[in-house]
Amino acid sequence: MSMVFRFRMLSDENDNFVRDYEVMYDTTLLDFHNFLIQALEYEPCMTSFFTADELWEKQREFTLMDMNEGGQDEGGQDETMSMESVTLGQIIHKHRDRLIYLFDMFGDRAYYLELTGVYEAEADATYPREIFARAEVPDQYDPSKNQTEEEEEGSIFNEMMGDFNDFEGDDAYDDEY
Repeated sequence: MSMVFRFRMLSDENDNFVRDYEVMYDTTLLDFHNFLIQALEYEPCMTSFFTADELWEKQREFTLMDMNEGGQDEGGQDETMSMESVTLGQIIHKHRDRLIYLFDMFGDRAYYLELTGVYEAEADATYPREIFARAEVPDQYDPSKNQTEEEEEGSIFNEMMGDFNDFEGDDAYDDEY
């Protein structure tokens, strides 16, 4: 009996963006990273996973390459660990556990993953897999490209300015006094 973690991924750059993924509990963070890069259609890049508390504050870091120089946190654990050496099952322990997937180190841009369920793996399914997707993926390099026309249509600014779209002027108006 193999267990599957279901994660919901959100972005603070696009309120409509949602992805749900199912991933085997024994998947390494490196394999999860490789899957996310492929699913998001991003180019390979330097990334980190962080465990996060209920306020989304970063806690322990897991890096693409082993960057541990012998430092330990207050609990005696290594400050950073390689994604390759850690499985999801080693760091996810209860419902609503959270991860931050930092995909832009310089821009401090990230996705937020929350465990929403644990299930028994389906015998004929392939994991990891995307099971739900809504809205376009934020651009990997340019956060200014992340507002879609649909979102602009729902903006309060465009709604307010829409009242003036039909204004054609008044022929009786004379601005020369």
